[in-house]
Amino acid sequence: MSPQPQAAVGAPLSRVDGRLKVTGKARYAVDHEIAGAVHAVIVDSSIGRGRITGIDTRAALDHAGVLKVISHVNAPKLPYQRNPLPTAPPGERLHVFQDDKVHFHGQPVAVVVATTLEAAQHGASLVKVTYDAQQPSTDMADAPAGEPQKYARGDTDKALEVAAVRMEMTYDLARNNHNAMEPHATTARWDGDKLTVWDKTQWVFGTQIELAVVFGVAPESVRVISPFVGGGFGSGLRAWPHVTIAALAARETKRPVKLALSRKQLYFGTGFRPTYEYAVRLGSDRRGRLTAMTHDVRAETSSYETFLESVLIPGQMLYSMPHVSQEYRTVPLDVHTPLFMRGPGYTTASYAIESAMDELADKLGLDPIELRLRNEPEEDESSGLPFSTRRLRECYAVGAREFGWHRRNPGPRSTRDGDWLIGTGMAAGVYDTARNDAQASVRLDADGTALVQSAASDMGPGTYTSNTQLAADALGLPMGKVTFRLGDSLMPPAPPHGGSWTMASVGSAVQDGCDKLRKQAVKLAVEDAKSPLHGVNPDTVVVRAGRLHVKHNPARGETYQQLLARNNRTHLEAMGSFTRPTGPERHSLFAYGAVFTEVAVDARLGLVRVRRMLGVYDAGRIISPKLADSQALGGMVGGIGQALLEHTVTDHRDGRIVNANLADYLVPVNADVPDLRAIYLDGDDRDADPIGVKGLGEIVQVGVAPAIANAVFHATGRRIRELPITTEALL
Repeated sequence: MSPQPQAAVGAPLSRVDGRLKVTGKARYAVDHEIAGAVHAVIVDSSIGRGRITGIDTRAALDHAGVLKVISHVNAPKLPYQRNPLPTAPPGERLHVFQDDKVHFHGQPVAVVVATTLEAAQHGASLVKVTYDAQQPSTDMADAPAGEPQKYARGDTDKALEVAAVRMEMTYDLARNNHNAMEPHATTARWDGDKLTVWDKTQWVFGTQIELAVVFGVAPESVRVISPFVGGGFGSGLRAWPHVTIAALAARETKRPVKLALSRKQLYFGTGFRPTYEYAVRLGSDRRGRLTAMTHDVRAETSSYETFLESVLIPGQMLYSMPHVSQEYRTVPLDVHTPLFMRGPGYTTASYAIESAMDELADKLGLDPIELRLRNEPEEDESSGLPFSTRRLRECYAVGAREFGWHRRNPGPRSTRDGDWLIGTGMAAGVYDTARNDAQASVRLDADGTALVQSAASDMGPGTYTSNTQLAADALGLPMGKVTFRLGDSLMPPAPPHGGSWTMASVGSAVQDGCDKLRKQAVKLAVEDAKSPLHGVNPDTVVVRAGRLHVKHNPARGETYQQLLARNNRTHLEAMGSFTRPTGPERHSLFAYGAVFTEVAVDARLGLVRVRRMLGVYDAGRIISPKLADSQALGGMVGGIGQALLEHTVTDHRDGRIVNANLADYLVPVNADVPDLRAIYLDGDDRDADPIGVKGLGEIVQVGVAPAIANAVFHATGRRIRELPITTEALL
């Protein structure tokens, strides 16, 4: 079969849903106009641990517009069956309004339903809750850890004993919150025993299954709709308690219910990147060849669930060394359960490992890039598998050239610009290339337009656009003739929208479905005695601008409309699928990157400003360069926040989050964002998936924080081993 012309894929096209978003026509979770909808507001616990001794709802119920107040006192018992999804963390999730126990500060203890949002908000303020309070445990430094996950190869203790160079460091990372533009929200409506929810979610099937098992109904009785997600960064990868509360309130009031979390409630009503303590011991020879490294990791989790992420993988395969030992312990605390946040696990590990590599380079007097080159592995030493692609050497070379690394004076505190100390730093990044089963339906109508559907999500990377590009080229249609729809559990199944696997999974299913449909059309034409393509070898036919023709004889052909009309066909349709390969992997599949940054530090005030940043990525085939830039620059901005600004502060006396607002929890704003640039190495990875992508959304934040930290050291000569790097730490 002749390859299809590529007109849309690889072109820097604007988002197909861009106009809807900038004109306010895109409908988010509580924007949908549902007849008769009322509003719900959650009442949060004001203690961090203990029991509820009383709930006085009289004043709230007397307030005009308030319909009902639901708490454990009057809520029905819900089945809360086991969630069968592999993404459900070990333990038992919070059972809302099922007992009087309080597990963390801010836990939902009641919900007020009213005819207006204002009435619900005021009604919630009138609910009086009394408690038998206990001292919560919220400080990881004072709490015991659980049993560790372990990994080992070689004999690290012996190797460290005889190592010519030995170093030992501990790195601390603050809790980070997602803080997406759209707050988490749910609209719920029951029609008899059928439930429909419009939800902010990164996985409509995850929400569907959770609601089904909580309420004890069949999954097909629950429909989840989520056409637009106003940012997520991982926070929408599970259904939080407010989703259940919205559905419960709708069932109890027999009215559709809209429930949106306040900005404050997002800090304890949804997940977060947990606090980490990451201790490293490393050994090398005097030329910088690593011989051994140990990783002792502690991370917070809730008292009722164990949240784990892939924090150990980079330490197993990023650099070549014969001896590695790792222990990863979670520390149960009286907090809400953490969740994945952009670059989960890998971002944390990269900060510790890449900072340690920079410290080793400084101790040995080596250029940081040269040290990394001396420790490049030939294969994945954690699995023994060959890399599908691993072009880190090229990332370093391109990045050094484009950034001007050769102009760097290697001495710390060696470069000034007036009162500013100037420093440059770099770091490597890695993130696994994941993919999972997905399906997509494709329909070509007689008017020459196509509809492609899959129950994927789009929280910002451009799922709508990139899949439209793939479909347009595979069908041989202009972009304007193709519509891609997503975000509805009635559509063909798709995996969670996270982990950089949407394009690899859903995109491969879209490609498969469109290829199947195009081949149907070609077969129909070459077997049709009245077609100009009758009797032609199907393998020589391509489709361009909606017209099927012989590749080397464009004059011989016809349009989809002509073909379908003559054959009295209203449409053609096909189902595309991608199935993750079963059995052992044949290759080590990862995306890679190298981040270069320049910072300025005020010599007297300790203020840090990022001046410029460059990321170079081995991320396979780039479907949409414009969307890729949006992802890369956004990831860099997130890394700036992690490195210099973001820090969730907890009052350990009662577990209250002190800075649960966007005035006190600092995120990067325009003034914090410098000149950012991304470069993508040309190529693809067909070992990973049929369309050759490796995933981009996660890798672009991995390595940013350590590159900034390393640049701060180069500027000041002071090594800060705690994120965020604050002015106080530099004074």
